[in-house]
Amino acid sequence: MNPPTFRLEILNFFSKKMAKIVIVSMFSAWFVIASANGSNNNNEEPWLQNVCQGNERVHKLHFYVQDVLDGPNATVWEVARSTITNGSPTYFGQVAVIDDLITSGPEPTSNVLGRAQGLVTLADMQEFAWSMNWNFVFTAGKYKGSTLSILGRKSNSGKYQELPVVGGTGFFRMARGYCISDTYFFNSSANYGVYQYTVYVTLVDQLNLSVEMLANQ
Repeated sequence: MNPPTFRLEILNFFSKKMAKIVIVSMFSAWFVIASANGSNNNNEEPWLQNVCQGNERVHKLHFYVQDVLDGPNATVWEVARSTITNGSPTYFGQVAVIDDLITSGPEPTSNVLGRAQGLVTLADMQEFAWSMNWNFVFTAGKYKGSTLSILGRKSNSGKYQELPVVGGTGFFRMARGYCISDTYFFNSSANYGVYQYTVYVTLVDQLNLSVEMLANQ
């Protein structure tokens, strides 16, 4: 005997309807809770409205990253590798953690601005290329206490490399943009390199935000 397809279709229809109702109900409850929790923070709403209204400015940052690959003060350490890394011409599967110094100038003795921290993975079997997942953590200067998040691919071909800025915190909340990097200096015998970074990000216009917040008080 053939199964009662019409009945099954009706059941499936109502099951989907109920699932949608549950999802909508859960979202509505979350929205009410989120609104209630956020009602005490009057700074968030005008800030988000500024984003929606396009009140943003482009900011440019320029700094250097000190990359120490060897020695007792190394800032790059391997934490994992695949079973084929040793035989791979591109060291595919090698993973390292980084805690490099960010400075205002190329000299390691120049003003410290923060740290470049994160995870890098050699992720290309054909050429030297890294999957970059790291943060610029600013500990001094105008951006002290803020971070920029970088996520993307960096290859070993060409003088300049471009990486996307996917977010940030503090001054860089909801930042988006890109950074251009190049090798300023590299000493292969000392396994020490200095990399130059120029970052372009769009941010909420803090001046417009301040005016709007005052108007809403």
